[in-house]
Amino acid sequence: MHRHFLLFKPYGYLSQFVYELKRKKKLLGELYPFPDGTMAIGRLDEDSEGLLLLTTDGMMSELVRSKKVEKEYYAQVDGLVTPEAILQLQEGVEIGLDGSKYKTKKCQARIVTDIPDFGIRAKKIRDERHGPTSWLSITLREGKFRQVRKMTSAVGFPTLRLVRVRIGNVYLQNLKAGEVLEVDSFTLDKESE
Repeated sequence: MHRHFLLFKPYGYLSQFVYELKRKKKLLGELYPFPDGTMAIGRLDEDSEGLLLLTTDGMMSELVRSKKVEKEYYAQVDGLVTPEAILQLQEGVEIGLDGSKYKTKKCQARIVTDIPDFGIRAKKIRDERHGPTSWLSITLREGKFRQVRKMTSAVGFPTLRLVRVRIGNVYLQNLKAGEVLEVDSFTLDKESE
């Protein structure tokens, strides 16, 4: 019988269980005694935080990574986001990808005023004296390398902190960084492309 987990991946951890290179990295297995054969579905880079689904069911991994499942991110950005920047994000922006230019697909983007308590990040973001910050929500159906960070930079608001809050209709809920919740299954909201 397969097992499924929700994890609030903390800042500074790789979304994997094995790391072959010599440099010491923090891995998911340090957070919880996951059963053998557990895999992360999709990835969050080392600097990103938030919802990560883990499972012992390889078929589930393919479904979640498909373009049919939305992923929502909250990004804390440098500066006060403008309505013009939100519109640009919604329409798609040009980012660098594999040495060439790529225009992102249309997406949902909005300014977030009611920010959840994600807790204090392991590495301090910066002092308030360096200027204001704001939060925005970006919901994608694609997942290019460091896409959200590249998108916010492209519209003039570099990402300072990135937290994935939703995959399909599975939410981060009230998990704190490093917490794991075992669930019976993932019921993902899939829509036709």
